[in-house]
Amino acid sequence: MRIVIVGATGNVGTALLRRLRRESGPELVGVARRLPGPSAGEPYDGVKWHSCDVGAPDAAGRLTAIFAGARVVVHLAWQIQPSHDRRTLYRTNVGGSRAVLDAAVRAGVPALVYASSVGAYAPGPKDHPVSERWPATGVPGSSYSEDKAEVEGLLDTVEREHPGLRVVRLRPGLIFQRDAGTEISRYFLGPLVPVQLLRYGRIPLVPTNRRLRMQAVHADDVADAYARAVLGEARGAFNVAADPVLTPELVARHFHGWTVPVAAPVLRAAAALTWRARLQPVDAGWVDLALNAPLMSSDRAETELGWTPRADAVTALRDLFAGISHRAGTPAPPLSPDPTLPGRPAALLKARLPGHPNPY
Repeated sequence: MRIVIVGATGNVGTALLRRLRRESGPELVGVARRLPGPSAGEPYDGVKWHSCDVGAPDAAGRLTAIFAGARVVVHLAWQIQPSHDRRTLYRTNVGGSRAVLDAAVRAGVPALVYASSVGAYAPGPKDHPVSERWPATGVPGSSYSEDKAEVEGLLDTVEREHPGLRVVRLRPGLIFQRDAGTEISRYFLGPLVPVQLLRYGRIPLVPTNRRLRMQAVHADDVADAYARAVLGEARGAFNVAADPVLTPELVARHFHGWTVPVAAPVLRAAAALTWRARLQPVDAGWVDLALNAPLMSSDRAETELGWTPRADAVTALRDLFAGISHRAGTPAPPLSPDPTLPGRPAALLKARLPGHPNPY
C-alpha cells in the first residue's frame, strides 16, 4: 500500500510516521517544503521524500505526479505562522489544500484523509459535547478557524462531485507531545515567556474564564486515529479528543498555580495589544477560538474506528510542558530546536520578531 503524507514533518506527521512504521508493508511517501536531512533517523528514514510548496502555483501538477499510484493521501500541511502575514497563511492553508484536493482527483487516488480541527466548528457549548453534525462553519474573527471551515467547504464540493473518493476528516482537539515542545513554544508563546518554570511543574498564574474549557489529545493517539482511517474503510468526519476537559482550575491544580479571573474582552485586548507590539506570536483570533470552540464527543471515532486514547488530556499536557521546558524537538525542520529560529530568544538578536518572519 502506497501512502502519501503531505506535511509529514510536523507535529502530527512525525507521530503518524512513527505509528505507520509498526504496520507491515506500507510504502511511505512524505511531502514537505523543507525535508529532513539524510541523517535525521527515525521516524524519517525509510520514507521516500518529495519537496513541494503546496501553496505554489504549480503545486497541483507536481502533487498529481507524486500521488500517482497512491492508495491513500493524508493531508496534514497547515501553516500557523507568520501570523502578521495573512496572505501567506491563506496561500498555504486554503490554496495549498485546494491543490492537494485537485491533485488527488486528477491522480485517481481512492481515499483522502484530511486534518481538520475542532477549530472548524461554529461557536458551540462548553457544558456538553457536540457530535460531528455540529456546523463546521468556523468561529468569526479567527483566521485559523475561518480557513479550516473554508477547506471543509472545498471537501463538501469534492465529495459531491466525486462520490467514489473516500474522504475522511479528523477533527482533533489540541494536539500535544514532547517532541513538539519547541515548535509549539515558538508558534504560540514566543521568546519572552519564562518557560523554564515548567521544569518545576509550575504555572504560577492561570487566567480563568467560564468559557476557557478546551480538549486535548496526545499526538500518538491522534496518529493512531489517522492510521485507522488510512487502513480501514471509514468515511466522513470524526472528532478526536481525550478526557478530561482542560479547565483553568484543573490546570492550576495539576501545576500548582493560582487562578486569576479575567473577562473575555480583557483577554482579547491583551492578546491584540501584545501581538501588535510583536511581544508574542498569536493574534486575538486565537482567544476568540478558545472561548467559542465547542466541546466534542468522540463517540463516533470509538465506535466506527475502534479508537480510544491511551493517554488522558492531563498526561498529554504534561508531556508537552516537559518538551517546552527542555526545548525538545526532532531533526525535521518544523520541530527543530534550533535556538535562532523565529519565536526563540536568540532570534531577537537577529531582529526576528514573534509572529512576523516566516518560520517555515
